[in-house]
Amino acid sequence: MSKADLIVGLQWGDEGKGKIVDHMAQTHDYVCRFAGGHNAGHTIVIGEKKYALHLIPSGVLNPKAKNIVGNGVVLSPKDFIEEMKQFDNLEGRLFLSDKAHILLPYHAQIDQARERLKGDKAIGTTGKGIGPAYGDKVARVGHRLGELLHPEKLAAKIMEFFAINKPVFDAMGVDAPEEAALLDELKHYKSVLAPYICDTTQLMWEILDADKKVLLEGAQGTMLDIDHGTYPYVTSSTTVSAGACSGLGINPKDIGKVTGIAKAYCTRVGNGPFPSEDMGDEGDRLRKNGHEFGTTTGRPRRCGWFDAVAMRHAVRVNGVDQVALMKLDVLDGFDEIKVCVAYEFEGKEVDYVPYDLEDVKPVYRTFPGWDKTEGIRTFDALPTSAQSYIMALEEMIGTKIGIISTSPEREDTIIR
Repeated sequence: MSKADLIVGLQWGDEGKGKIVDHMAQTHDYVCRFAGGHNAGHTIVIGEKKYALHLIPSGVLNPKAKNIVGNGVVLSPKDFIEEMKQFDNLEGRLFLSDKAHILLPYHAQIDQARERLKGDKAIGTTGKGIGPAYGDKVARVGHRLGELLHPEKLAAKIMEFFAINKPVFDAMGVDAPEEAALLDELKHYKSVLAPYICDTTQLMWEILDADKKVLLEGAQGTMLDIDHGTYPYVTSSTTVSAGACSGLGINPKDIGKVTGIAKAYCTRVGNGPFPSEDMGDEGDRLRKNGHEFGTTTGRPRRCGWFDAVAMRHAVRVNGVDQVALMKLDVLDGFDEIKVCVAYEFEGKEVDYVPYDLEDVKPVYRTFPGWDKTEGIRTFDALPTSAQSYIMALEEMIGTKIGIISTSPEREDTIIR
């Protein structure tokens, strides 16, 4: 019986998980997504071709790998079908959990209405409907993908839900769907997706028992986890490694090596605390050099320096065995590079992540910069100051940096 390798984001999402999943998927039989929705995206560059993946696991780019979307995902059929158009011959290579919850257009309407009503206290969601879909799941009024196989029954349930909650939806400015149009929409989704819907929990058990090589991937990052992130400025799912168990129907003993993904600096999208954010010229330079604009929304990302305090927290929460350090080349040309090594919190210096990061101030350590790391593929060929930076980060976060990415290209990757 095999154990499943796992990849998890260690910051506020957008760490570059897609490239590492793509890299590791070349040696795995199955790639399995365990959480999140289409509010997150992986951008993967292969030669001249760029792929933007939001729901389909990154293993789709390996013709030999099969791909599973687990029950912990909220799946928008409309967006999933659009994403499928990038690929041919997915039957037999793609499996969708019949227990994954369906995200429909009205969830996005609710999401956007709530953000409008909050005004300047808005969380800064993508407006894709992820929170309302997970909210329906927890409130036990959601609908699962298996119900899509019976569109007439599903349409009737949705119309009943709107009738019961009409006063709430009227106050929010959310219109009920027209039943005939809703039924047509659901029938279309069934016609495309039915061949892919199955019991993926049983499938997971079968492939692990058969000693297949399995890779697990989530979405977003640890600091956006519903429990362990900067609540309430978080996503609505369990983004940490433990979420793979509930999100795919496996147990902790099924998980093998855990690889955590982190940028050589930090970014964040949306509102919420970000202790090491740089609001000046250096933050702008990081954004420009790193092309830091959201894969899903196109929004400019907030940029700042590597946060070793938050990283230690993430490494421990996830049980990380090794870190993949992404986008080292974005730091090329900086005279000095900062790392947040502690926080000022309630009048004292602390080296842990407190309950609320809103009022902490970063304590920085400065490192000398370097000229160029872009495209380098061996550790010894890196500038000495870049090597020193990486080894210092290892000491601060308490785990090995085993993979280093020096450009978006698949082959520009250092394995230590």
